[in-house]
Amino acid sequence: MSSADSTFKRFVEVGRVVLLKAGPFEGKVAVIAEIIDHRRAIIEGPTTSVPRQSYPYRHLTLTPFTLTKLPRAASSGVIKKQLEKEGTIEKWEKSSWAQTRKRVAARRALSDFERFGVMMAKKARRDIVRKSVKAAKKA
Repeated sequence: MSSADSTFKRFVEVGRVVLLKAGPFEGKVAVIAEIIDHRRAIIEGPTTSVPRQSYPYRHLTLTPFTLTKLPRAASSGVIKKQLEKEGTIEKWEKSSWAQTRKRVAARRALSDFERFGVMMAKKARRDIVRKSVKAAKKA
């Protein structure tokens, strides 16, 4: 069965860009540099300050991005060059997934007063929409 027949679109492979979902580097992106076994891979994020380390797959989320033609066990310099050449980190930053994560993080960081301000702004917007809908119905 080839990968074209598979229902899965993302595979654990050398060069796959991953999102770390646990540990001290949670929320950062890195690249799989080498596959150790069926549970762990060596990852590294030279542009996102993630050091080279062994990481279990259960703490990784595979992204749709891959580095093409990355050799197995590539050094930091090779990975960094390839990331910059293909603009993968910029692509990740522009993706809707990364944008949503950024919005959620900003929302979680709000203080009580800032949350109150958001509530008042939503209330004002709701009022404007309600009035314009009522005016449109009359017309």
